Amino acid sequence: MAISQEEVERIARLARLKFDGPEKTKLQTELSAILNYVDQLKEVEAKVSEREFETEGAHLMRDDVAEVLIDREELLGRAPTREGNFFKVKSVLD
Repeated sequence: MAISQEEVERIARLARLKFDGPEKTKLQTELSAILNYVDQLKEVEAKVSEREFETEGAHLMRDDVAEVLIDREELLGRAPTREGNFFKVKSVLD
């Protein structure tokens, strides 16, 4: 599918881009090649049903359960300073 110079100018205007003569010609050639490739892809027959990708139980999700990986007191004990059950840090805002 060939693209015209006017179409290139319209696309450039919509994208708020400015091209000089040689750049427009190069862009016209490249866009035409891209559209030709897309046309080739449209001709490919892909006979794949959605069911082929499904596996038993694939739609099931695991339970959202929190795992305690480290004891809270041990973690807070590693902090340079703490206040109650929280880390104490320097203020980053005035």
